[in-house]
Amino acid sequence: MKFLMSLLLVGLSAVSCAQNRVSQTEFKKLMKDPSAQIVDVRTSKEVAEGKIAGSMNIDYFSASFIATVEKKLDKNKPVLVYCAAGGRSASAAKDLKKAGFKKVYDLEGGYDSWKD
Repeated sequence: MKFLMSLLLVGLSAVSCAQNRVSQTEFKKLMKDPSAQIVDVRTSKEVAEGKIAGSMNIDYFSASFIATVEKKLDKNKPVLVYCAAGGRSASAAKDLKKAGFKKVYDLEGGYDSWKD
């Protein structure tokens, strides 16, 4: 019984720390919220090849990523984050949650799978 309770607690804590990875359909719905902050965490070179309309670029590989995010974004408004394929944005979403951002949504599949 103790083992099951421990397992349940570990599972619950994992869920509470989990990022909100969302489908393209859900991401587009979230974009309709006027308070949504859309962040492209790719490099400027990648962004030059195309981006999601209305997004701002904050390069995740920049040494000042968190400092820049904290200057430009409101921690109480939703943050919609994406990268090329989903790896960097997953890491960025975790870092944003650690930094105190309340609502962070990560686009599944990233820009590579984006369709207008």
